[in-house]
Amino acid sequence: MEDFRFNVVFFNKHFAALSPQNVLLEFITKMGKRLALASSLGIEDQVLTDMMLKIDPTARIFTLDTGRLFPQTYQLIDKTNLHYNIKIETFFPDYKEVEAMVNQKGINLFYDSIENRKLCCKVRKINPLERAFETLDVWICGLRKSQSVTRKDLNMFEWDEAHNKLKINPLINWSEEEVWDYIHKNNVPYNSLHDQNYPSIGCQPCTRAVSEGEDIRSGRWWWEAPEHKECGLHKR
Repeated sequence: MEDFRFNVVFFNKHFAALSPQNVLLEFITKMGKRLALASSLGIEDQVLTDMMLKIDPTARIFTLDTGRLFPQTYQLIDKTNLHYNIKIETFFPDYKEVEAMVNQKGINLFYDSIENRKLCCKVRKINPLERAFETLDVWICGLRKSQSVTRKDLNMFEWDEAHNKLKINPLINWSEEEVWDYIHKNNVPYNSLHDQNYPSIGCQPCTRAVSEGEDIRSGRWWWEAPEHKECGLHKR
């Protein structure tokens, strides 16, 4: 495993002026199958999927199936696979962990407290992510600074201390308008819920549509304060 932790500052300076495509080209060429996109099937990840597969049709893309996703999200997985002639790698939670959690705390435990919600995210997302990371040195994410208050200070390159991985956010400085412009110009498949005022889509019980003018992540865990709205995949 290559250790990139001391290269992050250099990477952020050296690649600052490059396009997302050129950043991806550099690291896909260097890392091969030790690099993958962690896709939540949002518009940013769909853009990155398109970019990566145009560089390497065999580039690795994986997603986490929590068991509580929207039907439209599952439809998008199929649509994306067919569109690009790929098979997105899918990681599921351990059924024993899910059973124990639900039997102890209830099926919708996440509404009761932040602690319960984070436990659910851990069982359904974090633990499967750990398994996905077993064969990776670098993970690609679709984070953007303008998405939320928890992401405004992010850089394109980060050292993920929790997972001992280099994390790259190629679209970090893109606006939402730039993302949609790429989607439409390149005929990239996207979740139909975006056309129904769902700008950020996660698990079905924890996601709702937003009103015009609201923050794009206000529909995620809407019962919590904005500074808490991360599942734990992206630790600060």
